[in-house]
Amino acid sequence: MDLFEVKPEAPLAEILRPQNLEEVVGQTHLLGLGKPLRLAFESGELPSMILWGPPGVGKTTLARLTAQAFGREFISLSAVFSGVRDIRAAMETAELNLAWGKRTILFIDEIHRFNKAQQDGLLPYAESGLVTLIGATTENPSFEINSALLSRVQIFVLQALAEGELKRLFDRAADSGHLGKLIFETAAVEFLVSYADGDARRLLNFLEQARTAARISGVTEVTGAFLKNALTLNLRRFDKSGDIFYDQISALHKSVRGSHPDAALYWFSRMIDGGADPRYLARRIIRMAWEDVGLADPRAADLALCAAKTYERLGSPEGELALAQALIYLAVAPKSNAGYLAYGRAATFVKNDHSREVPIHLRNAPTQLMKELGYGHSYRYAHDEPNAYAAGENYFPEGLDEPLWYQPVRRGLETKIAEKLVFLRELDRRHQSK
Repeated sequence: MDLFEVKPEAPLAEILRPQNLEEVVGQTHLLGLGKPLRLAFESGELPSMILWGPPGVGKTTLARLTAQAFGREFISLSAVFSGVRDIRAAMETAELNLAWGKRTILFIDEIHRFNKAQQDGLLPYAESGLVTLIGATTENPSFEINSALLSRVQIFVLQALAEGELKRLFDRAADSGHLGKLIFETAAVEFLVSYADGDARRLLNFLEQARTAARISGVTEVTGAFLKNALTLNLRRFDKSGDIFYDQISALHKSVRGSHPDAALYWFSRMIDGGADPRYLARRIIRMAWEDVGLADPRAADLALCAAKTYERLGSPEGELALAQALIYLAVAPKSNAGYLAYGRAATFVKNDHSREVPIHLRNAPTQLMKELGYGHSYRYAHDEPNAYAAGENYFPEGLDEPLWYQPVRRGLETKIAEKLVFLRELDRRHQSK
């Protein structure tokens, strides 16, 4: 036998790839009765589309099934390895297909990796109807796909598989005969489903590893303990620069803002488990202290800074305990975004306003000439006034009324701040009434 005639065995994920819509596991929100993709299949009208979702949820499978269902030729490109020349070659093939009376689907995997010029190169072909474009991406199309191309496609969002759906996929693999006579304990199945983390391809890859490890070890019954020792287990789904990263940091921040310490610890642990840089998380924790706790409890900012310094001194994993406890403190602390909002209002006003002169009584007068010009004249030194407050004094440029940007909340220390401001404004009122 010629060595080069021997074909490698296809991976389990390819062997079990669905051959029709009924075999697809998951995505019922798109493929169920009356749902968007199902309706598209039943109508016979196929729009250009982008399939957006995490790895291993069936984006490529759906694209292939679409071509099969509509009887179209299927051209597949990977944006990692393809360029404008490959697009042109695909279009030439599509033109030949059309000459033979066949329509073409152009599938581009990881379409977000195409740069602007490459994405622009797709526009005339998608507009002319020469091809129906199907793109697959794990990244948010709003950020990664040109607006011109976005306006010409429909976006379908695919979801990670639920545990029950992954168990169905496991049963299909077991019934296929490709796992031999291996018996999997319930705990082993639960273990595999948990570490597959919503990714069908990952689950099937784990099963292949388990099959190989069992054969080498002479094992016929697979337990959870065997899998822990035998498999190379990757971290949970996480992307340090993609949507999952920003979604999780958003969940962490909102859990703190929502005064839920357990949820804050959950998202913090998820990000640490996924490989997030604790220094980045420390910076975000400091931001939370100033944005959401603010002056309701100024100790929160000190504690956040202290936790960040502790991590710098101890490193991982010891320093992560300090960050976790800072999160707990922030979550249970009284909340105020009054300072955050006040600064935003002031910054927006100044950005849109003209340059106003500093009132002459507030100007510094280090020279005799400045004093003669009236700089600092009639300025009232607050420490010499009753209550150390110059009631009625104006500190704004002429013509600018008191804007009242800072509105303290009635929580934590800001309760006292609010009471003091009420007292000081009453002193202003009395001074003006004299």
